[in-house]
Amino acid sequence: MIEHLLVPILSGTIVAATPLIYAAIGELVAERSGVVNLGVEGIMLIGTVTAFAVAFAGYPAFVAGLAAAGAGALASLVFAVLALSLATNQYAAGLALTILGSGLSAFIGHNFGSASLKTIAKIHVPILSDLPVIGPVLFAHDAMTYLALAITAAVWWFLYRTKAGLVVRIVGEAPQSAHAIGYPVIFIRYLTTMFGGSMAGLGGAYLALAYTPLWVENMTAGRGWIALALVVFAAWRPGRVLLGAWLFGGVTVLQLFAQGIGIKVPSELLSSLPYIATIIVLVAISRNPQTLRLNAPVSLGQSFRPQG
Repeated sequence: MIEHLLVPILSGTIVAATPLIYAAIGELVAERSGVVNLGVEGIMLIGTVTAFAVAFAGYPAFVAGLAAAGAGALASLVFAVLALSLATNQYAAGLALTILGSGLSAFIGHNFGSASLKTIAKIHVPILSDLPVIGPVLFAHDAMTYLALAITAAVWWFLYRTKAGLVVRIVGEAPQSAHAIGYPVIFIRYLTTMFGGSMAGLGGAYLALAYTPLWVENMTAGRGWIALALVVFAAWRPGRVLLGAWLFGGVTVLQLFAQGIGIKVPSELLSSLPYIATIIVLVAISRNPQTLRLNAPVSLGQSFRPQG
């Protein structure tokens, strides 16, 4: 009995965490360079409707995923022009992008209300997928789930084991110093911002292609905001993003199971549990502002104007 409950909960946790991993790991790279993009929610919505539209047109899932990543990168490019080239307030520009993404995705997807897609096929690993408990939990997911884990590992390696990653971190900590020694700060921030946008687009694509393969307006349901909170929760470290995403994914799955087995609690309260958990985590983190200051990039959210 325990195994029958444990396996779907653990497996569902990994699935529910995947779009959060994509969005949060992309935003982490952008913030490491000093850029805060509050438009993650809007970019995810753009990625979702793009992936759905491309897949609905008959193209393979990987083409739909690439299209969503490209759409996310283009949306973040709009933000980058405003926040980096024109030096507008990053927080205001990000909020504007969220509003734009919500409206644009609703407009594009208004004809998809009754449509659905075939979900991405799960990968069967010989022997490993057939193992009790471990098999269905770890070795019975789709390619996008494993890609999210691979990207997280690659981002960790990039940030902490390569010269380019060191440069990104220097740009986030001391942009004037990086500029003084010859690094193109604005260009680097453009690249990291567009990478963050492409990852948010992939996170949205996962919702449309694997998680719930149908179109519903505003179907990200706040996941972009949770991804932003995850970056802070993870103290801007890729490994902790995984732990945080699995935590929030677990809360999401548990509330669904609680509703499914008929626990006598209002469904609205159960549905709000992931967001309540987000608020609790942020409040807990904010109780120690010194830790945040030690881990956050020094120039986070600040416009950069080259001097000299």
